[in-house]
Parts: sequence; C-alpha cells; structure tokens
Amino acid sequence: MEVLLRKVIKRNGQEVSFDVNKILNAIRKANNEIAPIHKLNEYQIAAVGNLVVDQIEKSNHAVAVEDIQDMVERGIMEMRGYEVAQKYVRYRYTRELARKANTTDDGILSLIDQINEEVKQENSNKNPTINSTQRDYMAGEVSKDLTKRILLPEDIVQAHEQGIIHFHDSDYFAQKEHNCDLINLEDMLQNGTCISETKIDTPHSFYTACNVTTQIVAQVASNQYGGQSFSLGHLAPFVQVSREKITKEVLAERNELNLNYSDEQVKQIAERRLKDEINRGIQTIQYQLITLMTCNGQAPFVTMFMYLDEVPEGQTRDDLATLIEEVLKQRIQGVKNEKGVWITPAFPKIIYVLDEDNVTPDSKYWALTELAAKCTAKRMVPDYISAKVMKEMKQGCVYPCMGCRSFLTVEDSQRNADGTHKFYGRFNQGVVTINLVDVACSSNGDMELFWKILEERLELC
Repeated sequence: MEVLLRKVIKRNGQEVSFDVNKILNAIRKANNEIAPIHKLNEYQIAAVGNLVVDQIEKSNHAVAVEDIQDMVERGIMEMRGYEVAQKYVRYRYTRELARKANTTDDGILSLIDQINEEVKQENSNKNPTINSTQRDYMAGEVSKDLTKRILLPEDIVQAHEQGIIHFHDSDYFAQKEHNCDLINLEDMLQNGTCISETKIDTPHSFYTACNVTTQIVAQVASNQYGGQSFSLGHLAPFVQVSREKITKEVLAERNELNLNYSDEQVKQIAERRLKDEINRGIQTIQYQLITLMTCNGQAPFVTMFMYLDEVPEGQTRDDLATLIEEVLKQRIQGVKNEKGVWITPAFPKIIYVLDEDNVTPDSKYWALTELAAKCTAKRMVPDYISAKVMKEMKQGCVYPCMGCRSFLTVEDSQRNADGTHKFYGRFNQGVVTINLVDVACSSNGDMELFWKILEERLELC
C-alpha cells in the first residue's frame, strides 16, 4: 500500500509524516485477540487502511491522531468487524488512561526540542526559540493538562476536541489570569501608582508621563496573557504641565542672562521646546513598546485610543490634537529594522475616533482625519470608530476596544464616582470561539434547527 507524505499532528503537538502501516499494525493486533470466526482477513484490513488514506488525502490540513483513530473505528465497522472494533476501542481506551496519568512529559520535551508545530504557530507575538517563551509554554503544558483533566467540565472538553468550540485559554486557565485590560492610565498618572513595590508619584512633565506609561504597560503585560488598551487622552493634560514648566525655565533664563525677550517671544520659545518634548515622548512610547519583551516571552499587545472629545474643549483638546498628529506622523515614518529599512511597527495599534469635530472638511480637526487617512494608506493603521454609531450601540458611551476589536460590555453596576459608566480599570476574562461553519453544516439548511444548535453551543461557550 502506498504511504502518504501527508502530515499528522500527534498528541504532543508534534507534526510528523503519516504512516499507514501503523494503522494496519494496530488493526492486526486487535484482530489477533478475537476468535478466528470473527477475524478480518488481510484484504479487509487493507481496505480499512485505504479508507483512512482516502479521507486524509481529501483533508486540506494536517489531521490529528484522534481524528485518524475515529476514521479507523468507522472503517472497521464498515467491514462488519464489530468484535475487532471492540478490541480496538478497548485498546485505545487503555492507552488513553495511561496517557492521562502524565500528559505533560511529551509536550514539554517537544517544546525543548522545538518540534511542537501547534505551539510554534499559535501566537505571532511570541518567539518560540527564546528561553522566556519556552518557560511560559512549559507552564502552559501543565495548565492545559490540569484544565482538560480536572478544571473544565467533560462536555466542554469534548466540544473543544471535536472542534465545535475552541477554548483558547487552557494554557493559562489554572492560574485564573485575565486576558485583556483597559488600563486606567488617568488614575495612575494623576494620583501616582506603585510599580514593583516602588511608589511612582504624579509625573511633572509630559516626557516623564510617557516613560511611566510604558512602565505601566510592561507591568500589566507581565501579569496577564492578552492585550491592553490605553487612551492618549489621559496623557494630554501633561502637555500643559510641561508647557508651564518650560515657560518658567525660559523666564528664568531671560532674567538670569538679561535677555531682551518679549512675553510673546518667551511663549514662542516655550512652544518650540514643548513640541520637541512631545516628539521625544511619543517616540519613547513607540520605541519602548515595540522593543519590550515580557516575562512570558512576547511583545505587549498594546492599543492606543485617540478620541478628541474624551477631553474638555479648549487647550487640552488642542493639545490632544497635537499628540494625535505626532503619533500619526511617526507611524507614517515607521521604524528601522535591523537592516536599516523603514518598516511598519506592529505596536501600538492605533484607534482613531470619528466625530462631528473631525469628520467633515469644514470641521475644526479635519486635517487630523486627512493625516489619519494618509497613515492608513501607507501603514494600514489606524483603525476607525464612529462615535455616532457607537453611542447608538453602547448607551451613549464611547470608549476604547481591545486590540482584537472586542468591547467591554456596558454594565449599569459598574459606575464611576460621577455616575458615568466605568470602563477604564476593567478587563475581559476568557475567550471561546464558536465554529459557525459547523453549526451551519449540522443544520442541513434548516433555519429553525440552525438557531437551536447555535443556542446550545452558545450555552457551551
């Protein structure tokens, strides 16, 4: 019988070449344990092998070992080898019990040898060859084992393994971590925060606020396994802090050196220095975020939210507009790779909100929207949100989504001190994907059945 060069995914995630002879030998072992009258002949055994080969050939992806064993069982039954099928199932069950005694060894060893294709391709933000990532993956193998054997209900595990749903977070589930954070940057910057048991006071300049922001992002990323979003509007008030600080410095220079600067000239010099500080601050955020490596071996998945109307109208909103302009200009320029070529950085992702003051050519901040469009044309960012539509969908609220575009729900029980709905400082927990294609196929065109199956599987999620 011809041996396929198709790939098979073993239980430890390793991808190997398919060998039909292993199937034939397993059937023969089961066949040898029953009475001669119930045995399959060699032609029937070969026919089962051919059935499996045909099904694997029709598959457009590497097939899992469990799926192949299901094919074998069905093939034996088609040959009316019921007693052989019973022996094969019993052997398979015995092997499964033995594996459950310790399911992590092979998985961890495959990680060390860098042959676990499933894990290597799982997350594009992680480099599977470096030590910190491998340590994280090893811990993940232990968590997956505990999750499947102990923590998750059996029906959820079965639905996941059958591909009906996909439970994404089994490698972190044992620790009850959460995955997506909407950072309350405003609270931490305005009131101070603690990082590694060290008190961080309120920043006294925009540049310092940018530095503290990147430290906060790094700390959050090292204590969760998903993405995080923050608002650029929370940094905008610190532009005025720097403006006042720089103005004092220029006035002091004028007095100490007896310079004949007019008040207007002092203002111009201060604004020029402030612009330089804004440039350095935004550059700090961009370069630190794309060069950070968290303790679990991945770059922080960070999203920056840019919504003009999130801050009060006047100087603060104008300052936010200046920050947005600088972010867009630096993103259009890109960053240099190891060969010195300007490329598009992966992070932070950018979200630009369209509202009445920037959506028409006669609106005040229309030039920002034009710049955002130029940035999109070159760098495929920012993403866009319509404030008008979002208010209709989210009870009048406009707030950041996560990098994957999932939004926190509007919860009446979650309120700020002023009575507005609370979003910053909250997080998502757990992600489950539902296989809609399978729901459609299982309903066979019956819409009533489709909704029934969908409801059942949503309940699993």
